[in-house]
Amino acid sequence: MYKRLSAVLFPIVTLLLIGALVWGYQENQEKNSVLIKAENQYQRAFHNLSYHMDRLHSELGNTLAVSSTSNAMHRKGLINVWRLTSEAQNEINQLPLSMLPFNKTEDFLSRISNFSYQTSMRNLDKEPLSKEEMKNLKTLYKNSADITKDLQAVQSKVIANRLRWMDVESAMASEEKAMDNTIIDGFKTVDKRVGEYPELNWGPAVSSIYDKRSVKKLSGTPVSKEEIKHKAIKFADAGPHATVHVTENGKGTDWESYTATVKSKHHPAVVSMDFTKKGGLLIGYHDNREIGKKSVTIEQARAKADQFLIKKGFKDMTPVTADQYGNMGNLTYVSKQDGVLIYPEKLTVRVGLDNGEVTGFQASDYAYEHKGKRQLPKPKMEMAAVRKKLNPEFKETYSRKALIKDDTGKEVLCYEFGGNINGSRYRLYMDASDGSEKIVQELKTSDHQTAVE
Repeated sequence: MYKRLSAVLFPIVTLLLIGALVWGYQENQEKNSVLIKAENQYQRAFHNLSYHMDRLHSELGNTLAVSSTSNAMHRKGLINVWRLTSEAQNEINQLPLSMLPFNKTEDFLSRISNFSYQTSMRNLDKEPLSKEEMKNLKTLYKNSADITKDLQAVQSKVIANRLRWMDVESAMASEEKAMDNTIIDGFKTVDKRVGEYPELNWGPAVSSIYDKRSVKKLSGTPVSKEEIKHKAIKFADAGPHATVHVTENGKGTDWESYTATVKSKHHPAVVSMDFTKKGGLLIGYHDNREIGKKSVTIEQARAKADQFLIKKGFKDMTPVTADQYGNMGNLTYVSKQDGVLIYPEKLTVRVGLDNGEVTGFQASDYAYEHKGKRQLPKPKMEMAAVRKKLNPEFKETYSRKALIKDDTGKEVLCYEFGGNINGSRYRLYMDASDGSEKIVQELKTSDHQTAVE
C-alpha cells in the first residue's frame, strides 16, 4: 500500500517542486528585469541632468557674450536657458530624491526657469535687459558652473566605481540616520552650496510667483473661538439653541484658521464653515444635506444664489460661469465696479438642483483679494480698436471690461471677448492699453455649461 501510494505521489510532488522552482526562477528574472529597467532609467536621468546643467552654463555664457543691444540674441538665449532648465527639473523629478533634502537646488532652478521665461516673453526692444538683470545672468553663469562641477564630480565617481542608484533608494528608505553613500553625499554637497548663494533680485514678475498669499496680508486683528462661534451661528441662521464646535487649524503658521461645525433643530444636516483667524473672514461654507433628484434649472438656482449672496453681505457680485454636474450646480461670481468685472475677487457657489438652495461656497480668493473700492486704470485703447486685433474667424458673442491677473501676477485692465472658433468656445482677454492677448481660455463643456454674459 505504501509503495503504491509513493509511486503515485512521488511524481506529483516532483512535478510540483519543479514547477515551484521554475516559477521562482521566472519571478526572480522578472524582478531583476524591473530592477535593471529602474536602474537604467535613474542612470539615464542622472547623466542627462549633468549634461543639461553643463549646457545651461554654456547658454548663459553665450547670452552674456553678445552685445548689450543684441535683443534678438538675448531672447534666443533666454528661451534656451528656460528650455534647458525645464529639462533639468524634469530629470531631477525622475531621480529617487524625494527623501533627500534637494529643495534648495530645485527652487533655484525653478527661479531661473521663471526668470528666463518671463524675461524672454516681454518686448525686449521696448524694455531691454536692465543692468540688474545682466548682473543676475553673470551670477547665474558663475553659480551654474559650480553646480555643474559638483555634478560632474559625482558622475565621475558613479562611472569609476560602478555605483548604483538602486542603492541610493535603499539607503534613503532605511531607518538608519547615517546614510553613507557617494551619490547621496554628492547631492547634499550641491544643495548645501546652492543654499549658501546670496538671494538675487529676480524682479517683481518672478517674485510674485513665489509671494505666498498669507493671512499676514489681511486686515483686522486675530479673533477668538468665541467670536467665531457667534459668526457661525449668525451665518447659518442656526438660532440661539444651536450646537457649535470650533477647532483651530495651522497654529503657529501663516495659514491659521478656524473650522466651525453647526447643528440646529430646524436644520438636521451638519453645516461646516472655515474662517481666517486674522479678521475672522469666512472663506468656506458647506451644508452636508443630502441632494435629491434634479427638479430646478441652473437658471432658477442662479437666482437663488444671487439672493443668498446679497443676504450674506456679498454685494455687487456678478455671475460669470454656470456649470451643471448631475444634480449639482456650480456658479462662479466676481466683483463688479464701475462696469468692470474684478476677476481676482472671485468666489464659487455650489447649489443643489433639487430645490436650488445653496449647499456651499468657496470664498478664499475674495477674502484675500477684496480691497474695497479700487483705483481702476483707464483704457488707452477703445474696445472697437482692440476688436480689430481678434482672429477674423472668431465669432464674438459678447464683450465687456475685466480686471485680471496676468501670468506674472500683475493686475491688468482688459477687454473680455467671448465667442466661438474651430468648434470650441473661448474667452479672450485683450490688454486695454495695447490690445495684446493676455489670456486665452477655452470653455470646457460639462453636462451643461454656460458663460454668463
